[in-house]
Amino acid sequence: MGFKRFSLLLTIRLVLLFVTVSSLSILVISPGFIAASMLITLVAVFQIFEIVRFVKLTNDDLTRFLDAMRYSDFGQKFDHAGMGAGFNELGEAITDILERFRQLRGQQEEDLKHLKALIEQVPVPLMSINGDGTISIHNNAARRLFGSAHVTRVSDLSQFGDEFRKKVLTLEPGERHLVTFKLDDIEQTLTVASTQIISAGKVEKLISLQDIQSELDVAQLKAWQDLVRVLTHEIMNSITPVSSLAKTSTDLVDDAIEKAKGQDELVEELSDVRDAVDTVARRSDGLMHFVQSYRRLTRLPPPEKEQIVLKKIFDDVIRIAAVNWDDKGIALDVDVATDSLEVSADPEMLEQMLINLLKNAAEALEGVENAKVSLSAKINKRGRIVIEISDNGPGIPDDLAEKIFVPFYTTKREGSGVGLALTRQVMIAHGGNVSLSTSAGGGASFFLTF
Repeated sequence: MGFKRFSLLLTIRLVLLFVTVSSLSILVISPGFIAASMLITLVAVFQIFEIVRFVKLTNDDLTRFLDAMRYSDFGQKFDHAGMGAGFNELGEAITDILERFRQLRGQQEEDLKHLKALIEQVPVPLMSINGDGTISIHNNAARRLFGSAHVTRVSDLSQFGDEFRKKVLTLEPGERHLVTFKLDDIEQTLTVASTQIISAGKVEKLISLQDIQSELDVAQLKAWQDLVRVLTHEIMNSITPVSSLAKTSTDLVDDAIEKAKGQDELVEELSDVRDAVDTVARRSDGLMHFVQSYRRLTRLPPPEKEQIVLKKIFDDVIRIAAVNWDDKGIALDVDVATDSLEVSADPEMLEQMLINLLKNAAEALEGVENAKVSLSAKINKRGRIVIEISDNGPGIPDDLAEKIFVPFYTTKREGSGVGLALTRQVMIAHGGNVSLSTSAGGGASFFLTF
């Protein structure tokens, strides 16, 4: 409606200009009409100016509208109230279009923010490998996984292990593999999956990295607990009557010896029987205590966490575990990143773990010259608290390193195989892990990561 009115008024103006120019032509060729000719000329000039202004106003509005669209300036107003000629309707139409675009853009921005927030909070680390070899980190989970490590190009992945870098680069879209990821001398198992994205002619490979180490640890621990529970139950059921009967037999033999006094040959034979029965009784008791120690693996209470100042608990532990180390020639080096460094843990459980690990280190240093144990605490690249206990002893061979956290396994003649298994269980209960590495001095380094 507004456009039709604008066309009509423009046509009228053009017709009037044509009439004026025609009249001026007639007056110019007719003598004696100089004044009239000048007046008609002024009228024609005014009409031309009016037509230019009339059209220019529309062109300016269209130009301003297109610029507003180009630069997303949706705050422009086109108010031509009172100007007539359909300009009011044109202004309202343009303003309405800009308002619709503004709302659409606002909705798109809200959707984009929501999508980014979802990706940012996805618990699975996500990153992309672009065609030029650069890497884009997409969410908090990925940043936590890589910690403070600098990761912007494919070559930067080597710091997490060559196996990890090669697997990520060779992974085809749609494939999923297990891979070892290493950071701060701590290894963990990740599932790596890949998909290909093509956008605006660019190809990128989207990589998801899911840490399943904690799930593997929990599943493995539960399997061992179930096994230990069954074994201890069956062994206790079998050994309890043996122990009881052995003790009863010992008493009966003692009575028989008492009655056979004076019969030296018989007393001697009965004494041999008593010694044999005593041996069975002692071994039965020993086995029962041995089995009961494993029950701790299945009856560990949940940790009662509190904020612990590591420097203080280190001092307490050292007073207990390293009391005779000077006499044994063992030097102790303690290093805490800051005196105020704290960890959220069960103090009794943490203290017992540290005592056991320090005693293990001292035992490994028997006969070693310049023996040294290091106890340290720091914050790793992922912002997690790491306690390290290391020594410069003979170390642990690679073929044994994978077994030392397994229940029942021990390299000590008098060992029960409970200590390190219990340490691992305690760390899993704290949401952390324990790992073994070779120390700078060639010995063993145990890492407790909270």
